[in-house]
Amino acid sequence: MISAWSEYLLTKGACLEHEVVAHFGDAASELESTRGGLVLADLSDWGLIALAGEEAQTFLHNLVTNDLRDLSQANAVFAALCSAKGRMLANFLVLKRGDELLLMLPADLREAIQKRLSMFILRAKVKARDASDEWVRLGLAGPGAEVLLAETLGLQVGASPMSVGQNDTALALRLGTERFDLLVQPAAAPALWDKLAAKARPVGSPAWAWLLTSGGIPVIQAATQDQFVPQMANMEILHGVSFQKGCYPGQEIVARTQYLGKLKRRMYLAHVDAEAKAGDEVYSPVLPDQTAGMVANAAPAPGGGTDLLVVLRIDSYEDGHVHLGGPAGPQLSFMPLPYSL
Repeated sequence: MISAWSEYLLTKGACLEHEVVAHFGDAASELESTRGGLVLADLSDWGLIALAGEEAQTFLHNLVTNDLRDLSQANAVFAALCSAKGRMLANFLVLKRGDELLLMLPADLREAIQKRLSMFILRAKVKARDASDEWVRLGLAGPGAEVLLAETLGLQVGASPMSVGQNDTALALRLGTERFDLLVQPAAAPALWDKLAAKARPVGSPAWAWLLTSGGIPVIQAATQDQFVPQMANMEILHGVSFQKGCYPGQEIVARTQYLGKLKRRMYLAHVDAEAKAGDEVYSPVLPDQTAGMVANAAPAPGGGTDLLVVLRIDSYEDGHVHLGGPAGPQLSFMPLPYSL
């Protein structure tokens, strides 16, 4: 986290844990506000990789699951970087700012993914750098978010998800009807926070993680790297995979899964009255001698317990009896995703 920005947040009542905002004094109440209120979150637990150079867009297009040829400053793209086995090493948002591309992904994966991308550069006219200290990352969500954004930044963002609005000091990405990611230059961030916080309640990082989890948005983390083919985590439903583009690492397996194979695992939304974390295994009587799936993402739920996204065998989901951590562990209760499988 940018030191001046962390000092500013402390003056606003932020409780920091490992350079991440855990809460602003009342984690439980903040979670409840996130369920239906207008909330503002610091997203310093997300990092940024910048790719600069005249071949940056072509370079990244040839490495990721989505088509970047039409990427512009007015739209962003959701994509993944896969291993040769077609399993995701990271997934991220790709934005364009001037002649540069910005990849937004969990901060604890930033260094490793930047190094992996750099391995492919060779003679390409591209340079990769850590841009995390160049931008303050914020999240704004809830009723009135779009109006507040227009009032404070003067930005008009297109109506479609993944639309982007930009000005000299900031850019805003629409993630949903009333949910936005903001990138703001550090010098302008305190004044903007004050304006936004006058109407939106500041909440900690777990509250924003709950919004992503309940929205069915997978985020690859260190514990789940190289575990899921994109379709297992519903990436193609979320428009994170193009099946019309050319080759990229793992493309053959991703395409084969789509056209030739029967997908045996999908990602589902569930609740459990226990603590859970990404990478935890789940069990089902359908497969008594082996794991049935893995938790992809987990976040504290309003009202207690944990909401989670679990990549699970379809037959185990249909059976309905799925347990966390072991065959006799706490049972998951499934909830509908906000999109159709």
